[in-house]
Amino acid sequence: MTNMSENNSLKSENQKLRNYISLVSAEIELSQRLFEIKQNFANSPDSQRLTTPILDRISKIKSEKEDLAIELKLI
Repeated sequence: MTNMSENNSLKSENQKLRNYISLVSAEIELSQRLFEIKQNFANSPDSQRLTTPILDRISKIKSEKEDLAIELKLI
């Protein structure tokens, strides 16, 4: 039974690591989009309307990422 328990634990940790990697990728992609929007819509009244939801999502991703990093003992 211990072997099965270890296996389940490793599967769970592996899934958490994959989730962490996905969050890192999403954060990078959204940060790049944010940069592009700021360049293309500089001095535009639409800039804030476009960037606010992206900034909110990046903030949520960072929080989720930090929680996983702590759980996985990455920090």
